[in-house]
Amino acid sequence: MADNVEQCRVALQESPPGDPRRPVSLSILATSLRARFKRQGVLSDLDEAVEHYRAALELCPPGHSDISKFLSNLALCLRNRLKQGDGLSDLDESVELHRSALLLRPPGHPDRSTSLSNLAISLQDRSQQRGVLSELCESIELHRAALLLRPIGHIDRPTSLNNLANCLRDLFQQRGVLSDLDEAIELHRSVLLLRPPGHTHRYRSLNNLANCLSDRFAQQGILSDMDEAIELHRVALTLCSPDHSFQSGSLNNLAISLQTRFEQRGTLPDLDEAIELYRAALVRCPLNHSYRPWSLSNLAASLRVRFAQRGFMPDIDEAIELARAALALCPTGHSYRSLSLNTLASSLQTRFEQQGVLSDLDEAIELNRAALLHCPPGHADRSASLNDLATTLAARFDQRGVLCDLEEAIALVRAALLLCPLRHPDRFMSLNNLASGLQTRFEQKGVLSDLDEAMELLRAALALCPPGHSDRPGSLNNLASNLHVRFEKQGVLSDLDEAIELARAALVLYPPGHSDRFTSLNNLASILHSRPEQQHGVPSYLDESIELRQAALALCPPGHSHRSACLNSLAISLRKRFDQQGIPSDLDEAFRLYLQLPEVSHAASRTDLDAAKSWVTSAEQLKHGSALLAYQTSLKFLVENVTLLSSSSRHFDVIREATSSLAMDAFSCGVRHGTLMTAVELVEQGRAVFWTQLARFRTPLDELSASGNTGKALAEEVKQLSFRLHNMFDASIGDQSQHIRQLTMQWDEIISRIRMLPDFSRFLLPPLFSDLQRAAEHGPIIIVNASKYSCDALIVLNTRDPVLVPLDITQNEVFGLSSEFQSLTMGVGSSDHRLELHKIVSVLRKLWGRIVWPVVQALREFIHTGSRIWWCPTADFTLLPLHAAGPYEKKSHNLSHFYVSSYTPTLAALIRARQQVSQDASIQHFIAVGQANPAGGNELRSVPAELAVVAQHVAPMLPFTSLADSGATVQGTLDALSQNQWLHLACHGMPNRKQPFESSFAMREGPLTIRDIIGSRLQNPEFAFLSACHTTVGDELSPDEAIHLAAAMQFSGFRSVIGSMWSVDDDVARQIVSTFYDNLVDGSGRLDCTRAAVALHKAMKTLRKKIPLEQQIVFIHIGV
Repeated sequence: MADNVEQCRVALQESPPGDPRRPVSLSILATSLRARFKRQGVLSDLDEAVEHYRAALELCPPGHSDISKFLSNLALCLRNRLKQGDGLSDLDESVELHRSALLLRPPGHPDRSTSLSNLAISLQDRSQQRGVLSELCESIELHRAALLLRPIGHIDRPTSLNNLANCLRDLFQQRGVLSDLDEAIELHRSVLLLRPPGHTHRYRSLNNLANCLSDRFAQQGILSDMDEAIELHRVALTLCSPDHSFQSGSLNNLAISLQTRFEQRGTLPDLDEAIELYRAALVRCPLNHSYRPWSLSNLAASLRVRFAQRGFMPDIDEAIELARAALALCPTGHSYRSLSLNTLASSLQTRFEQQGVLSDLDEAIELNRAALLHCPPGHADRSASLNDLATTLAARFDQRGVLCDLEEAIALVRAALLLCPLRHPDRFMSLNNLASGLQTRFEQKGVLSDLDEAMELLRAALALCPPGHSDRPGSLNNLASNLHVRFEKQGVLSDLDEAIELARAALVLYPPGHSDRFTSLNNLASILHSRPEQQHGVPSYLDESIELRQAALALCPPGHSHRSACLNSLAISLRKRFDQQGIPSDLDEAFRLYLQLPEVSHAASRTDLDAAKSWVTSAEQLKHGSALLAYQTSLKFLVENVTLLSSSSRHFDVIREATSSLAMDAFSCGVRHGTLMTAVELVEQGRAVFWTQLARFRTPLDELSASGNTGKALAEEVKQLSFRLHNMFDASIGDQSQHIRQLTMQWDEIISRIRMLPDFSRFLLPPLFSDLQRAAEHGPIIIVNASKYSCDALIVLNTRDPVLVPLDITQNEVFGLSSEFQSLTMGVGSSDHRLELHKIVSVLRKLWGRIVWPVVQALREFIHTGSRIWWCPTADFTLLPLHAAGPYEKKSHNLSHFYVSSYTPTLAALIRARQQVSQDASIQHFIAVGQANPAGGNELRSVPAELAVVAQHVAPMLPFTSLADSGATVQGTLDALSQNQWLHLACHGMPNRKQPFESSFAMREGPLTIRDIIGSRLQNPEFAFLSACHTTVGDELSPDEAIHLAAAMQFSGFRSVIGSMWSVDDDVARQIVSTFYDNLVDGSGRLDCTRAAVALHKAMKTLRKKIPLEQQIVFIHIGV
């Protein structure tokens, strides 16, 4: 071949410019180069051929006899180059060149059939790229016209039959009309008869017929079609010698068919043979070969399937490596790019399913989004691409529970189903995926119409899978699962019986060794677990369920992402049998299974957390000795599960559900087991999770920087990455998701490196009690905990072990007190409602007698009267004014007589506040912001006077600025916050207890929300007085997360914050503010934020007889 090209070059040199033979010489050289490209796959040969064909065409004057031939040859060469990924412009030009050639070959022209065929093929190519059905239909009509010009006996009749069959196959793949595929198969059989053994192109006909039979198998599930396809591919392969140009393609085709048969029958030798064939095909596709991306993708896909079957990690790692290599060879516009994107996405999703690494799933979603962009509306593969993306989003919902993922998945599959008419090959997949999404949404929201629609879709899917169809067992399982869910909702026993019958039928069709047998075992086991037992002497449904779950667990080795769910479901069934029959070994086995949960090696998913919580429930109910370990495991899984979620407030619903009462119950368990230090560690780990996770990006790095050059470099990396991640808050959608994932992976890698340094092994891990005890350096912390198991107070001291104060009150009683007090304070500040003083006092007396007085009695042993204390309440205690508790009787003292109270949401929050000491007192600036006339709000008439009072007290000591009325806008206030260290804010506070991140301060033109505050970057903030209503009121369902305005200020860096628990009277606030700042100045005339609690304490004592009781106790101090 090389000699031929060189000979043609010599011939061209003998036809210099101007020689009439030069166009022909250029064309001959181009044809020789194109032939060499087809053999060796060197793209430069093809580029040179295109240039020579163009040059030949330019040298042909109008009417030249070879113009139509040169047009056709150039068009064919451009088509070849298109397949290498050089863009659609080559294809468009190829179509136009073929149209021009056809015009020069009118009816009767000897080459007209060739031009008809060439134009048809180019239109078919363009239809495959752009999904324009009309162009495919035109292609078919052109092929039929060419066939009419090639009657029986014509040398090109087999080619025309073959081309028409290929087009009809494409039409079937777009419309799903089986008659198109049947006609294609018959045409290919006709071609094969015209290409008997020994014919040069017999191998092509064998492969083409085999591919069509594979398609029909995929549509109808008739295994004889697949068996015939495999035999045809084997024969075709024997006709391709090792140096044959088509051998790589033939190896791939046989491998694909064997892999498909494995996926239906589960015969591992088929899969192993397929992999060896793929490897052999890849060897025949060197680096610059046009089919190398396809060959890489095929081998990757087969290794992924084998990994799913055997769980051999090197298989999936190699699959991902191969898929990445394929994608690297397919730039945007390459014909194999979509395939490469999908292959890599599938491989990453499979590894995620095994190892549970969420970054794999996130990347798979991004890749599927990119693949969908390559399948615009009208593209033949769009429905499949929509389904692929929906499947990965649904998988992420299963792991994280973020509802928007599920909603998007449902919308995508609905769009896919619209593209799949009754006989479309993707209709079955779309019906099943949409039904799955709707069933999952029903389980989340309980809307019965979702479940009913899912049932209709699943019955329609099953109707597409008659007995013998390869997809029938999966369809039976899906319908069985849906009937099971409906039984759980409505209790109709016939639904459950039908579900059992369907699930049994499915399991029979998944023999041992089949990759889907695991799912089928679990499905039937779950359904049988729900079945009421029959009369005595009849085999037990529960016993069978246990046996099935044991078989499923055997298929789920340690490290598998579904192992936690398997352990949990089997333990639940064993526990149920123990409850029924009292067999001790069942209970022992159940807890032996639970004790394997801490061995999870991947980052914990929602499923892992649910399993650990199930362990907690059983251990508490049975008072089992593993309860504390169950809580520790659950809280470890909780932190891992919410780490990524906490980058966005949109995920707060998931965090709320995940946290629930877990931390408070864990604290109670620690107390009941006498492990008080562990109790403190656990309650810290599971409360204020959102703030704790975001606080990672504000971690002080002084010690790390001082640890040496490596530590200093890592500290700088953490600082830069923290800044970038902080700026991405609430941006984890759309184009930002890939950026966030990459930053998160970098973060995890840097933290791992830091933990390898001496003395930093626990960097950013949940703190130990010895770390948390530092919070009590300046006074004891009293954790007041409410759990359904017990209510307790625990005093954390700086140099002693914690002191337990059991409380004689139940969780329900705490809830009652909290509800009563909330109703009493609802009308505070309104002109038409006065609180009944004795009702407020009644609540405060109950707080004193049942909660606070026992704590005071214990504190007397450790601190003197007038000392500072910090309350750290949990659950409904967070809504009660512990600082205001007292007997409220003559000759008796309230809490405020004994101690100065502050609050902290967690011990770690107080430690962080103490660490944030400004190094330079000279940069302190004070800003007073007042908004008396906010958009849509009532006027606050005392705000101007309040700002004047603040100025009077502060201006002599610090650089002071006032921002009011038209200047007090959202952006103006944020700018002020970023430039000042001290803040006084007088305005309306607007709590939103259902959407806490929308809680806000009312500014001139709109709300300044918690989300805005979190996103701000402040410079060494010190103190904030929030003279506004409800600034410590958070989410009504999860008060322990402390998502309120005062906490947002503390998280943003303010070391000391004063906020309000309910409504504040406008005029009273001015009096309190004046007295407070009188007391805030220390003896040297300086402002010190650590004096804020004492200043507030003194102010309230001064005003005790001047303002109503509810206003005396409305403000609380948080922080240092």
